[in-house]
Amino acid sequence: MARAHTKQGMPHLFSGVIASALVAAALFAAGMVAVHREHTTILSTAPELFPLKNQGLAFQGAAAHAPNVLPLYGSSELTALRVPERANVFFRTAPTGFQVSPVGAGGMPPLIILQKVGALGSALRGKKLAISLSPNLTAHPAGRKAYEGNFSLMAASELVFGTALDFDLKRDIASRMLNCPITVEKSPLLEFAVRRLASGRWLDRVGFCALWPIGKVQNIVLEMQDHFAALAYIQHKIKPALPRHLEEIDWPKLIAKENVLRTTDEDKTKESSSLGEQKAPGSRDVAFRTDMNAGLGWTDLELLLRTLASVHARPLLLSMPFDGQFYDQTGVSRSARESYYQRLRALAQRYHFPLVEFKGHDEDPAFLYLHKSHLTVKGWIYYNRALDDFFHGRVPES
Repeated sequence: MARAHTKQGMPHLFSGVIASALVAAALFAAGMVAVHREHTTILSTAPELFPLKNQGLAFQGAAAHAPNVLPLYGSSELTALRVPERANVFFRTAPTGFQVSPVGAGGMPPLIILQKVGALGSALRGKKLAISLSPNLTAHPAGRKAYEGNFSLMAASELVFGTALDFDLKRDIASRMLNCPITVEKSPLLEFAVRRLASGRWLDRVGFCALWPIGKVQNIVLEMQDHFAALAYIQHKIKPALPRHLEEIDWPKLIAKENVLRTTDEDKTKESSSLGEQKAPGSRDVAFRTDMNAGLGWTDLELLLRTLASVHARPLLLSMPFDGQFYDQTGVSRSARESYYQRLRALAQRYHFPLVEFKGHDEDPAFLYLHKSHLTVKGWIYYNRALDDFFHGRVPES
Protein backbone atom coordinates (compact mmCIF):
# COMPACT_ATOMS: atom_id res chain seq x y z
CA MET A 1 0.00 0.00 0.00
CA ALA A 2 2.77 2.45 0.93
CA ARG A 3 4.62 1.59 -2.28
CA ALA A 4 1.47 2.37 -4.29
CA HIS A 5 1.12 5.80 -2.66
CA THR A 6 4.79 6.50 -3.39
CA LYS A 7 4.34 5.62 -7.05
CA GLN A 8 1.27 7.91 -7.26
CA GLY A 9 3.13 10.80 -5.61
CA MET A 10 6.16 10.63 -7.87
CA PRO A 11 4.40 11.89 -11.04
CA HIS A 12 3.00 14.89 -9.12
CA LEU A 13 6.44 15.71 -7.72
CA PHE A 14 8.01 15.36 -11.15
CA SER A 15 5.33 17.59 -12.69
CA GLY A 16 5.94 20.22 -9.99
CA VAL A 17 9.66 20.21 -10.68
CA ILE A 18 9.09 20.57 -14.42
CA ALA A 19 6.61 23.42 -13.90
CA SER A 20 8.99 25.24 -11.57
CA ALA A 21 11.83 24.81 -14.05
CA LEU A 22 9.68 26.20 -16.88
CA VAL A 23 8.67 29.22 -14.80
CA ALA A 24 12.29 29.87 -13.84
CA ALA A 25 13.36 29.57 -17.49
CA ALA A 26 10.62 31.96 -18.59
CA LEU A 27 11.60 34.51 -15.95
CA PHE A 28 15.26 34.19 -16.89
CA ALA A 29 14.45 34.69 -20.57
CA ALA A 30 12.29 37.73 -19.80
CA GLY A 31 15.07 39.15 -17.66
CA MET A 32 17.56 38.70 -20.51
CA VAL A 33 15.19 40.51 -22.87
CA ALA A 34 14.87 43.36 -20.38
CA VAL A 35 18.65 43.67 -19.98
CA HIS A 36 19.07 43.65 -23.77
CA ARG A 37 16.52 46.46 -24.13
CA GLU A 38 18.21 48.48 -21.38
CA HIS A 39 21.50 48.35 -23.25
CA THR A 40 20.11 48.98 -26.73
CA THR A 41 18.10 52.04 -25.63
CA ILE A 42 20.87 53.59 -23.54
CA LEU A 43 21.22 56.56 -25.94
CA SER A 44 17.64 57.52 -25.10
CA THR A 45 17.63 56.80 -21.37
CA ALA A 46 21.13 58.00 -20.41
CA PRO A 47 20.39 61.76 -20.45
CA GLU A 48 17.08 61.37 -18.63
CA LEU A 49 16.55 61.77 -14.89
CA PHE A 50 13.55 59.93 -13.44
CA PRO A 51 12.64 58.17 -10.15
CA LEU A 52 13.05 54.59 -11.43
CA LYS A 53 16.59 55.41 -12.52
CA ASN A 54 17.42 56.84 -9.08
CA GLN A 55 15.81 54.09 -7.04
CA GLY A 56 16.66 51.09 -9.19
CA LEU A 57 19.93 49.86 -10.63
CA ALA A 58 18.97 48.64 -14.11
CA PHE A 59 19.49 51.95 -15.91
CA GLN A 60 22.54 52.79 -13.82
CA GLY A 61 24.04 49.43 -14.73
CA ALA A 62 23.36 50.00 -18.43
CA ALA A 63 25.10 53.39 -18.22
CA ALA A 64 28.05 51.79 -16.42
CA HIS A 65 28.52 49.31 -19.27
CA ALA A 66 28.16 51.90 -22.05
CA PRO A 67 31.60 53.11 -23.20
CA ASN A 68 30.34 56.51 -24.37
CA VAL A 69 28.28 57.39 -21.29
CA LEU A 70 29.63 59.23 -18.25
CA PRO A 71 27.53 58.69 -15.08
CA LEU A 72 27.15 61.82 -12.94
CA TYR A 73 25.96 61.44 -9.34
CA GLY A 74 24.82 64.45 -7.36
CA SER A 75 22.00 66.18 -5.57
CA SER A 76 19.40 68.85 -6.36
CA GLU A 77 21.77 70.70 -8.70
CA LEU A 78 21.04 67.95 -11.25
CA THR A 79 17.31 68.67 -11.16
CA ALA A 80 17.44 72.46 -11.77
CA LEU A 81 15.13 72.53 -14.80
CA ARG A 82 15.54 76.25 -15.36
CA VAL A 83 19.17 75.76 -16.39
CA PRO A 84 19.20 74.21 -19.90
CA GLU A 85 23.00 73.99 -19.84
CA ARG A 86 23.05 71.30 -17.15
CA ALA A 87 25.31 68.45 -18.22
CA ASN A 88 22.77 65.83 -19.27
CA VAL A 89 21.08 68.32 -21.63
CA PHE A 90 24.30 69.92 -22.87
CA PHE A 91 25.78 66.53 -23.83
CA ARG A 92 22.46 64.92 -24.90
CA THR A 93 23.49 64.56 -28.56
CA ALA A 94 27.05 63.57 -27.61
CA PRO A 95 28.60 66.61 -29.32
CA THR A 96 32.09 65.60 -28.19
CA GLY A 97 31.52 61.85 -28.35
CA PHE A 98 29.79 61.03 -25.06
CA GLN A 99 26.59 61.55 -23.08
CA VAL A 100 26.14 62.31 -19.39
CA SER A 101 23.82 60.08 -17.36
CA PRO A 102 22.62 61.90 -14.21
CA VAL A 103 21.58 60.14 -11.01
CA GLY A 104 20.45 62.30 -8.13
CA ALA A 105 17.65 64.08 -6.31
CA GLY A 106 17.19 66.80 -3.73
CA GLY A 107 19.29 66.24 -0.62
CA MET A 108 21.00 63.08 -1.90
CA PRO A 109 24.01 62.70 0.45
CA PRO A 110 27.29 60.81 -0.07
CA LEU A 111 25.96 57.94 2.08
CA ILE A 112 23.23 57.29 -0.51
CA ILE A 113 25.59 57.65 -3.46
CA LEU A 114 28.03 55.14 -1.95
CA GLN A 115 25.21 52.59 -1.59
CA LYS A 116 24.53 52.87 -5.31
CA VAL A 117 28.23 52.62 -6.15
CA GLY A 118 28.71 49.62 -3.87
CA ALA A 119 25.62 47.95 -5.32
CA LEU A 120 26.88 48.31 -8.91
CA GLY A 121 30.19 46.81 -7.80
CA SER A 122 32.17 45.20 -10.62
CA ALA A 123 30.11 47.04 -13.27
CA LEU A 124 32.10 50.16 -12.33
CA ARG A 125 35.53 48.54 -12.55
CA GLY A 126 37.69 50.87 -14.66
CA LYS A 127 34.63 53.04 -15.40
CA LYS A 128 34.90 56.81 -15.45
CA LEU A 129 32.19 58.59 -13.48
CA ALA A 130 31.75 61.97 -11.82
CA ILE A 131 30.54 62.90 -8.35
CA SER A 132 29.11 66.37 -7.75
CA LEU A 133 29.56 67.51 -4.15
CA SER A 134 27.85 70.31 -2.28
CA PRO A 135 29.80 71.94 0.59
CA ASN A 136 26.73 71.77 2.82
CA LEU A 137 26.13 68.04 2.21
CA THR A 138 29.85 67.27 2.37
CA ALA A 139 30.54 68.84 5.75
CA HIS A 140 27.15 67.94 7.23
CA PRO A 141 25.05 64.83 6.59
CA ALA A 142 21.60 65.34 5.12
CA GLY A 143 18.59 65.39 7.41
CA ARG A 144 16.73 62.18 8.04
CA LYS A 145 13.90 63.08 5.67
CA ALA A 146 16.34 63.67 2.81
CA TYR A 147 18.13 60.39 3.53
CA GLU A 148 14.87 58.45 3.85
CA GLY A 149 13.50 60.00 0.65
CA ASN A 150 16.55 58.93 -1.34
CA PHE A 151 16.99 55.51 0.26
CA SER A 152 16.84 52.53 -2.11
CA LEU A 153 16.11 49.13 -0.59
CA MET A 154 17.54 47.46 -3.67
CA ALA A 155 20.84 49.40 -3.58
CA ALA A 156 21.24 48.79 0.15
CA SER A 157 20.49 45.07 -0.18
CA GLU A 158 22.88 44.68 -3.13
CA LEU A 159 25.63 46.43 -1.16
CA VAL A 160 25.10 44.39 2.01
CA PHE A 161 24.73 40.98 0.36
CA GLY A 162 27.06 41.66 -2.58
CA THR A 163 30.70 40.71 -2.85
CA ALA A 164 32.21 43.97 -4.11
CA LEU A 165 33.18 45.32 -0.67
CA ASP A 166 35.16 43.72 2.13
CA PHE A 167 33.68 43.03 5.54
CA ASP A 168 35.42 45.92 7.33
CA LEU A 169 34.09 48.50 4.86
CA LYS A 170 30.60 47.01 5.05
CA ARG A 171 30.79 47.21 8.84
CA ASP A 172 31.64 50.92 8.77
CA ILE A 173 28.88 51.63 6.24
CA ALA A 174 26.35 49.63 8.27
CA SER A 175 27.17 51.66 11.37
CA ARG A 176 26.30 54.87 9.54
CA MET A 177 23.14 53.36 8.02
CA LEU A 178 21.86 52.57 11.51
CA ASN A 179 21.84 56.28 12.31
CA CYS A 180 18.58 56.24 10.35
CA PRO A 181 17.18 52.82 11.33
CA ILE A 182 13.71 53.42 9.89
CA THR A 183 15.05 52.77 6.38
CA VAL A 184 16.41 49.28 7.06
CA GLU A 185 13.41 48.40 9.22
CA LYS A 186 11.36 48.20 6.01
CA SER A 187 13.05 44.85 5.40
CA PRO A 188 13.51 42.61 8.47
CA LEU A 189 16.12 40.59 6.59
CA LEU A 190 18.15 43.69 5.71
CA GLU A 191 17.80 45.12 9.22
CA PHE A 192 19.04 41.88 10.80
CA ALA A 193 22.01 41.75 8.41
CA VAL A 194 22.95 45.41 8.89
CA ARG A 195 22.87 45.07 12.68
CA ARG A 196 25.06 41.96 12.48
CA LEU A 197 27.52 43.81 10.27
CA ALA A 198 27.63 46.90 12.45
CA SER A 199 28.37 45.02 15.67
CA GLY A 200 31.68 43.63 14.39
CA ARG A 201 31.58 40.70 16.85
CA TRP A 202 32.70 37.34 15.53
CA LEU A 203 29.43 35.62 16.51
CA ASP A 204 27.41 38.24 14.62
CA ARG A 205 29.74 37.82 11.66
CA VAL A 206 28.97 34.09 11.66
CA GLY A 207 25.26 34.93 11.81
CA PHE A 208 25.61 37.28 8.84
CA CYS A 209 27.43 34.62 6.81
CA ALA A 210 24.68 32.11 7.59
CA LEU A 211 22.08 34.64 6.41
CA TRP A 212 24.00 35.56 3.25
CA PRO A 213 22.42 32.94 0.90
CA ILE A 214 18.93 34.14 1.81
CA GLY A 215 20.07 37.71 1.13
CA LYS A 216 21.28 36.68 -2.32
CA VAL A 217 17.84 35.25 -3.06
CA GLN A 218 16.29 38.55 -2.00
CA ASN A 219 18.65 40.38 -4.35
CA ILE A 220 17.64 38.16 -7.27
CA VAL A 221 13.98 38.92 -6.65
CA LEU A 222 14.64 42.67 -6.41
CA GLU A 223 16.76 42.57 -9.56
CA MET A 224 14.00 40.84 -11.53
CA GLN A 225 11.44 43.39 -10.33
CA ASP A 226 13.80 46.21 -11.32
CA HIS A 227 14.40 44.81 -14.81
CA PHE A 228 10.68 44.26 -15.43
CA ALA A 229 9.93 47.84 -14.28
CA ALA A 230 12.69 49.10 -16.57
CA LEU A 231 11.24 47.15 -19.51
CA ALA A 232 7.79 48.63 -18.87
CA TYR A 233 9.30 52.13 -18.73
CA ILE A 234 11.14 51.60 -22.02
CA GLN A 235 8.03 50.31 -23.77
CA HIS A 236 5.70 53.09 -22.62
CA LYS A 237 7.81 56.19 -21.95
CA ILE A 238 10.97 55.92 -23.99
CA LYS A 239 11.55 58.62 -26.60
CA PRO A 240 13.76 58.20 -29.68
CA ALA A 241 17.34 59.29 -29.17
CA LEU A 242 18.32 62.58 -30.77
CA PRO A 243 20.77 62.27 -33.67
CA ARG A 244 24.41 62.74 -32.80
CA HIS A 245 26.25 65.78 -34.09
CA LEU A 246 29.97 65.68 -33.39
CA GLU A 247 31.36 69.17 -33.11
CA GLU A 248 34.28 71.08 -31.70
CA ILE A 249 33.26 73.09 -28.65
CA ASP A 250 35.08 76.36 -28.17
CA TRP A 251 35.22 76.31 -24.36
CA PRO A 252 37.18 79.59 -23.96
CA LYS A 253 34.59 81.36 -26.10
CA LEU A 254 31.67 79.90 -24.12
CA ILE A 255 33.28 80.82 -20.81
CA ALA A 256 34.18 84.31 -21.99
CA LYS A 257 30.56 84.81 -23.04
CA GLU A 258 29.29 83.83 -19.61
CA ASN A 259 31.89 85.91 -17.79
CA VAL A 260 30.51 89.13 -19.26
CA LEU A 261 27.00 88.42 -17.96
CA ARG A 262 25.92 90.49 -15.00
CA THR A 263 24.38 89.02 -11.88
CA THR A 264 20.74 88.08 -12.24
CA ASP A 265 17.90 90.08 -10.74
CA GLU A 266 17.54 87.25 -8.22
CA ASP A 267 21.13 87.73 -7.09
CA LYS A 268 20.63 91.49 -6.85
CA THR A 269 17.59 90.95 -4.66
CA LYS A 270 19.63 88.67 -2.43
CA GLU A 271 22.43 91.22 -2.11
CA SER A 272 20.16 94.15 -1.32
CA SER A 273 18.04 92.22 1.18
CA SER A 274 21.11 90.91 3.01
CA LEU A 275 22.81 94.23 3.65
CA GLY A 276 20.79 94.94 6.77
CA GLU A 277 21.70 91.52 8.21
CA GLN A 278 25.43 91.75 7.59
CA LYS A 279 27.60 90.66 10.50
CA ALA A 280 31.12 91.66 11.43
CA PRO A 281 33.73 90.01 9.15
CA GLY A 282 34.98 86.76 10.64
CA SER A 283 32.64 86.92 13.62
CA ARG A 284 31.39 83.38 12.98
CA ASP A 285 34.67 81.83 11.85
CA VAL A 286 35.21 79.80 15.03
CA ALA A 287 31.68 78.38 15.00
CA PHE A 288 31.95 77.61 11.29
CA ARG A 289 35.23 75.71 11.68
CA THR A 290 33.96 73.84 14.73
CA ASP A 291 30.76 72.71 13.00
CA MET A 292 32.56 71.82 9.79
CA ASN A 293 35.26 69.75 11.48
CA ALA A 294 32.72 67.90 13.60
CA GLY A 295 30.38 67.18 10.69
CA LEU A 296 29.65 63.49 10.10
CA GLY A 297 29.40 64.28 6.40
CA TRP A 298 33.18 63.90 6.20
CA THR A 299 32.84 60.34 7.48
CA ASP A 300 30.27 59.58 4.79
CA LEU A 301 32.41 61.18 2.09
CA GLU A 302 35.44 59.11 3.06
CA LEU A 303 33.29 55.98 3.05
CA LEU A 304 32.21 56.94 -0.48
CA LEU A 305 35.83 57.33 -1.58
CA ARG A 306 36.74 53.99 0.02
CA THR A 307 33.84 52.39 -1.85
CA LEU A 308 34.94 53.91 -5.16
CA ALA A 309 38.46 52.62 -4.57
CA SER A 310 37.18 49.15 -3.61
CA VAL A 311 35.20 48.73 -6.84
CA HIS A 312 38.16 50.16 -8.83
CA ALA A 313 36.10 52.97 -10.37
CA ARG A 314 37.77 56.04 -11.90
CA PRO A 315 35.92 59.03 -10.43
CA LEU A 316 36.20 62.76 -10.92
CA LEU A 317 35.18 64.78 -7.85
CA LEU A 318 33.50 68.10 -8.55
CA SER A 319 32.77 70.39 -5.63
CA MET A 320 30.58 73.44 -5.97
CA PRO A 321 32.07 76.45 -4.16
CA PHE A 322 30.53 78.34 -1.29
CA ASP A 323 28.43 81.39 -2.08
CA GLY A 324 31.20 83.63 -0.77
CA GLN A 325 29.22 86.88 -0.75
CA PHE A 326 26.48 85.31 1.35
CA TYR A 327 28.98 83.84 3.82
CA ASP A 328 30.91 87.12 4.03
CA GLN A 329 27.70 88.89 5.02
CA THR A 330 26.89 86.26 7.64
CA GLY A 331 30.28 86.59 9.33
CA VAL A 332 32.22 83.66 7.79
CA SER A 333 35.45 84.85 6.19
CA ARG A 334 37.19 83.49 3.10
CA SER A 335 40.03 82.16 5.26
CA ALA A 336 37.56 80.10 7.28
CA ARG A 337 35.96 78.71 4.14
CA GLU A 338 39.43 77.84 2.85
CA SER A 339 39.65 75.19 5.55
CA TYR A 340 36.86 73.29 3.77
CA TYR A 341 38.70 73.34 0.45
CA GLN A 342 41.94 72.22 2.12
CA ARG A 343 40.30 69.31 3.89
CA LEU A 344 38.48 68.21 0.75
CA ARG A 345 41.70 68.41 -1.27
CA ALA A 346 43.60 66.34 1.30
CA LEU A 347 40.89 63.67 1.28
CA ALA A 348 40.90 63.42 -2.52
CA GLN A 349 44.69 63.20 -2.60
CA ARG A 350 44.63 60.39 -0.04
CA TYR A 351 42.73 58.24 -2.53
CA HIS A 352 44.46 59.68 -5.62
CA PHE A 353 41.21 60.91 -7.15
CA PRO A 354 41.17 64.05 -9.33
CA LEU A 355 39.30 66.96 -7.78
CA VAL A 356 38.02 70.25 -9.15
CA GLU A 357 36.73 72.39 -6.28
CA PHE A 358 36.06 75.66 -8.18
CA LYS A 359 37.24 77.63 -5.16
CA GLY A 360 38.27 80.42 -7.53
CA HIS A 361 34.54 81.12 -7.88
CA ASP A 362 33.96 81.29 -4.12
CA GLU A 363 32.98 84.95 -4.38
CA ASP A 364 31.66 84.86 -7.93
CA PRO A 365 27.98 85.95 -7.72
CA ALA A 366 27.23 84.51 -11.16
CA PHE A 367 28.29 80.92 -10.36
CA LEU A 368 25.49 79.86 -8.00
CA TYR A 369 21.84 80.76 -7.62
CA LEU A 370 21.31 82.56 -4.33
CA HIS A 371 23.21 80.84 -1.51
CA LYS A 372 21.93 77.43 -2.55
CA SER A 373 23.98 74.68 -4.11
CA HIS A 374 22.45 75.22 -7.53
CA LEU A 375 24.64 76.06 -10.49
CA THR A 376 23.80 78.92 -12.83
CA VAL A 377 24.38 78.79 -16.59
CA LYS A 378 27.95 79.93 -15.96
CA GLY A 379 28.46 77.31 -13.26
CA TRP A 380 27.26 74.53 -15.55
CA ILE A 381 29.51 75.67 -18.40
CA TYR A 382 32.51 75.27 -16.08
CA TYR A 383 31.19 71.90 -14.89
CA ASN A 384 30.68 70.75 -18.47
CA ARG A 385 34.17 71.72 -19.51
CA ALA A 386 35.62 69.76 -16.58
CA LEU A 387 33.50 66.72 -17.51
CA ASP A 388 34.57 66.95 -21.14
CA ASP A 389 38.25 67.23 -20.22
CA PHE A 390 37.98 64.32 -17.81
CA PHE A 391 36.22 62.00 -20.26
CA HIS A 392 38.81 62.68 -22.97
CA GLY A 393 41.77 62.20 -20.67
CA ARG A 394 42.71 65.84 -20.26
CA VAL A 395 43.39 67.48 -16.90
CA PRO A 396 40.14 69.20 -15.82
CA GLU A 397 40.29 72.92 -15.21
CA SER A 398 38.43 74.89 -12.60
